[in-house]
Amino acid sequence: MTGRLVVAITGASGAIYGLRFLREASLLFEKIYLSYSEQATQVARTELNFPLSPSSKEWKEYFKEGADKFEILDRTNFFTPPASGSFRHDGMVIVPCSMGTAGRIANGISDDLVTRAADVCLKEKRKLILVIRETPLNLVHLRNLTQLAEAGAIILPASPGFYYNPKSVEDLVDTIIARILQNLGVDQKVMPQWRFQEETKEQ
Repeated sequence: MTGRLVVAITGASGAIYGLRFLREASLLFEKIYLSYSEQATQVARTELNFPLSPSSKEWKEYFKEGADKFEILDRTNFFTPPASGSFRHDGMVIVPCSMGTAGRIANGISDDLVTRAADVCLKEKRKLILVIRETPLNLVHLRNLTQLAEAGAIILPASPGFYYNPKSVEDLVDTIIARILQNLGVDQKVMPQWRFQEETKEQ
């Protein structure tokens, strides 16, 4: 168990990445400050038939003992802890991250709590992970992502690995969830390190 994490879910396709990440993170962090857009709620319903609502029965059943770890933040409210550089936390993850959100962060446009909290991470040199989900990428996307990487953000595309011989969509998604957690610097048990167990046995 570690400290505090800031998470945002935007309206990009790939709601499953956000939900599965939140479930794993709720087991590893003491508190999660979560913000999601109206578009994100629509995508979650369309793709997963899942309500992004902590008061729903589905939410409580999905997160179980981790359901009480979340503090839901209004995207329009700048008077919340992640909007200030004086608030200390262990990093921010935007999963999935729309290219519109990435573009606004890259160009310093803090027009809501998510982009403001991300801007704070960059200026305070805190970990900011953007799990982008778009294809193909145009030149504007690429330039924005390059600018974000130069500013210190971690660009982690939702590009699953196949070398674990996944048997389901969830297995594919979990390859990304594991990488997000690893990049946050926490021990995770979602996916084993590649060949680590085999090498350990050989030794």
